[in-house]
Amino acid sequence: MKEKIKKLLKLFFIMMKIGLFTFGGGYAMIALLENEFVSKRHWIDNNEFSDMIAIAESTPGPIAINSATFIGYKQGGILGSVVSTVGVCIPSFVIIYLISLFFDAFLKIKWVAAAFKGIQVGVIFLILSSGIKMLIKLPKTITNIFIVIATFICMILFSIFAVNFSSIFYILISASIGLMIFLINKIKNFKKDDEKNDLS
Repeated sequence: MKEKIKKLLKLFFIMMKIGLFTFGGGYAMIALLENEFVSKRHWIDNNEFSDMIAIAESTPGPIAINSATFIGYKQGGILGSVVSTVGVCIPSFVIIYLISLFFDAFLKIKWVAAAFKGIQVGVIFLILSSGIKMLIKLPKTITNIFIVIATFICMILFSIFAVNFSSIFYILISASIGLMIFLINKIKNFKKDDEKNDLS
């Protein structure tokens, strides 16, 4: 019982630390999550981490909270997922609440504005480095390469021509392509098994 409580407290404080020092939303948190749970603690491997990010992004809710819930459940079951989710939410809630009380005065402080400009640069780097790491570790299959290139080209073209195309559609289309290819391979394997059974 003591070990379980100790593990839950550990999860809570780790998630609270990540929530406290993550600026720029869930995507900026990806690098910190990977460093903490894959590289440092080895709680999940690279493949599980990539799957977690894909699930967290494609399911309802913020990616940061979904990721925290997943890791918490994997380490401590339902109670672990609750503890992790609460831990990652508390810093943001407290900080935003305090800022909301003094919002106008807060924005007028020059050193605060300067600090946020620096944070923006750091956030861009965190998101970019996370994306590059995930791209490098992605299995180099024809399907994956095609989806990455097609998505990249579409994003550039839509940005240049100011086409309003939600990122949700990229996720849904990519998921549909992956599912379609999976079903095609499944049917092919099923036919091969039938042919082997007929020959035998």
